Amino acid sequence: MTETILAVRGLRKSYDDVVAVDGLDFEIESGQCFGLLGPNGAGKSTTLALLEGMELPTSGSVTYRGGALPADYQDRVGIQFQATALQDYLTPFDNLKLFSSFYDDPISMDRLIEQFRLGEFLHRDARRLSGGQRQRLLLALALVHNPEIVFLDEPTTGLDPRSRRDLWDVVTDLKADGRTLILTTHYMEEAEVLCDQLVILSHGQTLLQGTPKQLIKDAGVVDLDTLFLSLTGEPLVKTQEVIE
Repeated sequence: MTETILAVRGLRKSYDDVVAVDGLDFEIESGQCFGLLGPNGAGKSTTLALLEGMELPTSGSVTYRGGALPADYQDRVGIQFQATALQDYLTPFDNLKLFSSFYDDPISMDRLIEQFRLGEFLHRDARRLSGGQRQRLLLALALVHNPEIVFLDEPTTGLDPRSRRDLWDVVTDLKADGRTLILTTHYMEEAEVLCDQLVILSHGQTLLQGTPKQLIKDAGVVDLDTLFLSLTGEPLVKTQEVIE
């Protein structure tokens, strides 16, 4: 039996006269990969910050297992930000050791090294990591304290196709572990492969929500990008510079 782990009701966030999130309603079930889909500026990252407890809503609510976000909520979530600064001259091993020291009961470093396939570059200066290697390390750091909810903010943006698919494999493994994943992306194929449920956003509002297959079937189109184009007149996927 599924359980709602996070519920959003009438969620709104504005900055002065700019409305970034405009009245969202949805539920996220425990153990699923939930996707927030949309182009740049759609409100994905702001919605993610509200779900993470990093921002307070202007109005509306985010509830956790039917109640307010608990005082230890930050201990229950792991976050992979779009951009994270790593300490110069530290290796992935050093970073894992440092982040593990912040918690009383961290996951075994050996387990993280194996799960995220860090062995091949474990003792390399973090400044010399490729884009894909860096993202795998950042995801491992987000999992150090064994969180039940993992937030992934456009984790594959700028990666080459091989690195992107490698990261998909890692995310699939996390789903198999039973973790709840909340993913923002503007890659339609990524959403179709990884997500169990989707909310498609535009200008801070919900255009559609449901399973990827059901949304495509109901619209009578071949993929999510075609669906988004039919709704908004603009393509979902934006051209990105590839990180070498």
